[in-house]
Formats: sequence, structure tokens, C-alpha cells
Amino acid sequence: MRTKGFVLLVGIIVLEACAKVPITGRRQLNLVSEGEMMAMANGEYGKFLQENRPLPAGNASVERVKNIGTKLAQAATTFLDENKSVDRVAGFEWEFNVVEDPTVNAWCMPGGKVVVYTGILPVAETDAGLAVVMGHEIAHAIARHGNERMSQGLALQGAGMTLEVLTQQNPSTAGNLFLQSFGIGSQLGMLAYSRKHETEADKMGLVFMAMAGYDPREAPKFWQRMSAGSGGGAPPEIMSTHPSDETRVRDLEAYMPQALKYYKP
Repeated sequence: MRTKGFVLLVGIIVLEACAKVPITGRRQLNLVSEGEMMAMANGEYGKFLQENRPLPAGNASVERVKNIGTKLAQAATTFLDENKSVDRVAGFEWEFNVVEDPTVNAWCMPGGKVVVYTGILPVAETDAGLAVVMGHEIAHAIARHGNERMSQGLALQGAGMTLEVLTQQNPSTAGNLFLQSFGIGSQLGMLAYSRKHETEADKMGLVFMAMAGYDPREAPKFWQRMSAGSGGGAPPEIMSTHPSDETRVRDLEAYMPQALKYYKP
């Protein structure tokens, strides 16, 4: 009887933790509360900005990123509100920062904490190209992909391990796991799962940028520039946390008719 009761309890917990990702409708399992994720994001984001001094307000790149980011955040919130999923951004306090770093990268933590590296600006070229990048990263946060990765990482730490317990017992490991969950570090061991997230964020990002007034047809062009910039040095897709550029462009073009329904120049 105790075993049956335990199984029933686990079933209830799993059921309550399941949710559907907006736009794609994929069911996901998040075992960490969004409150915990956002609290940790606030701390890690502040720590990152202390170690990687952001460019000052008034800088042309900073103002550009903030302008595009604000439009994307508003568009995403509108979409979620219209589709009864606005709880996905409950408690978000959007921040957009740019750091001087040649790395071609950008990311968004829970709560809307965004960082864009200067290294990606030349590849983005236009505002629409930058909206491709930022819309994609914002989509990761709204889709709660980091929570899924964090949940998987906690499961690998041992049965019954929670974020609170891990933080108390080994704060360094908890911090590293959090950063890896958002692409700030190695993600080896979660490759296939991460590629699924990347494809999902691409679709959501297309919709968000279209609603924000940016032409979603710029997305395939951006990834073609990324491919050209790699000089053929990208790792095989099976060993990458991202889909190959060819796969990504094909998937984006296949979804384009749907995204264009939201585009109003």
C-alpha cells in the first residue's frame, strides 16, 4: 500500500510539473519552480556582469540591443496573453546588456536577463538579424528550456536531489549546472535534448520577431552567414548542441509561412 501511495504521489507531482510549450505544444517536465530559477538567475546574472563589465548606457550598440529587446519582449508578451500563456512571463523583469567579447553568442536567463556579446553583432548585420538572435534567446527563457535542462542535471546528481539541497550542499556545482543549462559552459551529455530546444526556440523566435515588426525571412540569411563565418570548422551535428546550419535553414524555411502570418511591416 505504501508503494502504491508513493507511485500515486510521484504521478501527481509529474502531472503537475508537466506543461505545454507555447507555439509548438510539446509537453515538458520541469521539476524546479520558476521562482527558484528566477532567484538563481538574478544572482548569476549579477555575478556575470561583475566579472564581464557591460558596455555603458548610451553606447550605440547598447541602445540598439535595448530597443530591439524591448520590442521583442512586448511582442512575446502580447502573443502569450492572446494564447492564454502569459503566466510564462510572470515575474519577468527584462534586462538587456552588451559585453565586449569576440565570442559569437547571446543568451537569456529566466526572468528576462539578456546578454549579447559584441562578437555576434557583425554577423547579425541588421536590426532584423539581431532580432533573429535575441528572439531565439528570449524564446529559450519563455519556453523554460533551462528549467528542463536543470531538471535533467539534478536527476543526474542523484535520486531526490533538489536545487535547494544541491545549492546548500555544493553551491559551486549548482552554479555551474545553472550556467550550463543556459549555454554558458559545456553541455556535453545533453546534446540531443538541447538540439530539440534549439529547433523549438527557432520557431518561437520567428513568431516573436515577426510580431515585433522584423522580417522573419532574415532568419535563414542570418544562419547562412553563421555557416559561412565558421569556415567549415563547425563540429558534426551529432556532436553539437545546435542543429547544423543546413538543417536549421531548412527547418526555418519550412516554418516561414506560419511565421509570416504574424508579420506586419
